Amino acid sequence: MTSPPPPADASEPAMPGAKRRPLQGEAELHDAEHREDVRGALIFQGGKELHGAKRSEDDGGVPNLRVPTAAWPLALATICLIVYASLYPFTEWRDQGISPFRYLTAPLPKYWTGFDVAANLLGYALVGFLLALSSLRTGRVKWAVTMAVLGSALLSLCMETLQSYLPSRVPSNVDLVLNVAGAWVGACFAWLLEKTGVVDQWSRFRARWITPDARGVLVLLVLWPFALMFPVSIPMGLGQVFERLEMALAQVLADTPFLDWLPVREIELQPLAPGAELVCVALGALIPCLLGYCVVRKAWQRAVFSLVVLATGIAASALSAALSYGPDHAWAWLDVPVRAGLTFAAVLAAALLPVRRRGAAAFTLLALAIHLSLLNQAPASAYFWQTLQTWEQGRFIRFNGVIQWLGWLWPYATLLYVMARLSGREQFEALQTKLSP
Repeated sequence: MTSPPPPADASEPAMPGAKRRPLQGEAELHDAEHREDVRGALIFQGGKELHGAKRSEDDGGVPNLRVPTAAWPLALATICLIVYASLYPFTEWRDQGISPFRYLTAPLPKYWTGFDVAANLLGYALVGFLLALSSLRTGRVKWAVTMAVLGSALLSLCMETLQSYLPSRVPSNVDLVLNVAGAWVGACFAWLLEKTGVVDQWSRFRARWITPDARGVLVLLVLWPFALMFPVSIPMGLGQVFERLEMALAQVLADTPFLDWLPVREIELQPLAPGAELVCVALGALIPCLLGYCVVRKAWQRAVFSLVVLATGIAASALSAALSYGPDHAWAWLDVPVRAGLTFAAVLAAALLPVRRRGAAAFTLLALAIHLSLLNQAPASAYFWQTLQTWEQGRFIRFNGVIQWLGWLWPYATLLYVMARLSGREQFEALQTKLSP
C-alpha cells in the first residue's frame, strides 16, 4: 500500500496562487479598521521605516510608536495669524525716509494699553509654547526652549521692522521685548510640562483614543471653536461666503466688459425655511463630530467626544453672541429651530457611532456639501449686516479679521482635507502590502 501524502505545511500555499494561511498567534489584518491602524503605524523617523510594532491585548492594540505631533502645524497656523494681525491692513506700503530699525533705539513709548501688553505677551507665548512642544515631542531639536525663543524673536523682529513701512502701524521696542518675554514664558511652560510627565500622559491618552494619523484632524478641531467666534447669520453656519464673494467680484469687475460674464441671479436670496434652518444647524454641529470619528478609535470614546464637541460649540456660540450683542443676549440665538437642530445633531452623532473611519470621512464630505449648499442660499438680514459691520470695525479689528477669515475658510479647509484623506486609499494599500507578512 502506498503511504498517505504528508500533511501540507500551513506556512506553504496548497497550490500556486493560493493565499497562505497564517500561523497560530500571527497578526492578521481582518478588517478595514485594523488596516487603518497599520497605516498609521508606518511612520518615517530619521529616514528609517518603523514597520508594524506588535500589539498586545492589554493596550487595546495601540502601537508603541512615536506619532506625528499636531503642535508643529498649530504653531504654523499661529504664526500666520500673528503675521496677519501685525501687518493689517496690508495697504499704503511706503518708505517713510527713516531707518526701519530706528525703533530699536527710540525712547520708550509714552502711551500704552493693557490690551496691547496682554496681546503681545499671550500671542507670542502661544508661539513659543507650540514651537518648544513640537521640538520636545519629536526630539529633533536639542535646545528646544532656546530655539523656540530665538525663532519667536526673529519673527517679532521681522514684524516690527515691516511695520516701519506701514503708516497706520507703529513699531515699538517695547513690543519686541514683550514678544520675546512671552515666547520665553511659553517655551518654559512647554519644557515644564515635558519634565513633569504631562506630555507623556497626553501621548498615552492620544494613543488609546486616537489613531496615529490624526494630526490634521486635531488642528482643524482646535481651530473650530475659534471659527465660531465669528458672528454668523445661522448658528453653527460657517462658510457663508457666496453673497459676499458675488459682491466683491462685482466691485472688482465694475466698469469692465467682464462684468457681463458674472452670473446674475434673477431673484434675491430668500430666508431659509425653519426646516432648512434646522438641517443647516444640525449639519454644522455634526460636521466636527464626524471629523473626529475619522480618528477616534472606539464607539464609547466617540460618544464622549461628540458630547464634548457639542458642548464646546454651544459655549463658543454663546460667547460670540455675548461679545457681539451684549451679555444679556448671549442665549438669544438658541431659539426653537436651533434647539431642534442641535438635538437632531446629537441623534445623528449617536446613530453614526459604529461607522468605520473611512465611512465617517465620506459622511463628513456629504454633510459639508449639503451644509454649504444650504447655507449659501440664505441671505444675511439687514440687522445682521449692521451688527457685522460694527463687529468688523470694533476695537479689536485686527483680531476680528483673523477670526473672520477662520469662520469663512474653516469648512472649505475641512472639505479639502477630507477629500485628500479619502483619496489616499491607493497609497494606503501600498503601505499595507509592505506591512503584510
